[in-house]
Amino acid sequence: MSSILPHIALETGKQPQHCIIWLHGLGADGQDFVPVADELSLPVPIRYIFPHAPQRPVTINGGFVMRAWYDIAHPSIDAQQDAAGIYESQTAVEALIEQEMARGIAPGNIILAGFSQGGAIALHTALRRSVPLGGILALSTYVPLADTVAGAIPANAGQTPVFMAHGLYDPIVPYALGTASRDMLLKLGYAVEWHEYGMQHSVCAEELRDIEAWLTKRCLRTAD
Repeated sequence: MSSILPHIALETGKQPQHCIIWLHGLGADGQDFVPVADELSLPVPIRYIFPHAPQRPVTINGGFVMRAWYDIAHPSIDAQQDAAGIYESQTAVEALIEQEMARGIAPGNIILAGFSQGGAIALHTALRRSVPLGGILALSTYVPLADTVAGAIPANAGQTPVFMAHGLYDPIVPYALGTASRDMLLKLGYAVEWHEYGMQHSVCAEELRDIEAWLTKRCLRTAD
């Protein structure tokens, strides 16, 4: 097993049986989505894990070293994809999932969430798991290495529900790329709940309420 990524851990109550692992976007860190934990009111205690991506040079940013789940080499983010970096991050996130399972959290009570690059890794990792997770929360993002997905997902993977949200005016991860990823997942048999908002590459208040409603359903369903 790979070494565990450095991360921030928060618990909203005693002995949580549900965990949300939340992956930040390019150039941010685990702290970026910690305020979301305070914004969301969920019906059961939650353990939040906010990992920090490794530091690496990012080609599109002049080789500047920053926290990134993988390199981006082309203005079209789905071109010249960094497969090695993506799989490396998958391994690191899998180690976090295994850690939470070892601490007594059932896989069906683990949500893998992420924004932008973090959302891409959340999708890439969760889609390939032989034991389905409780859900995937994919915000302003896309499925990376899309041409490899159909051959990589296990037969029961479609049991993992997916929440996808995107800004209509996103200049970083184009809206069309988000909808193409949604359509691919639907074709593969996933239950995708899709939301879109009149925003750019960000998170809005309406989106947080929709996330809260979706997570509440997941928590109540898996708590039975």
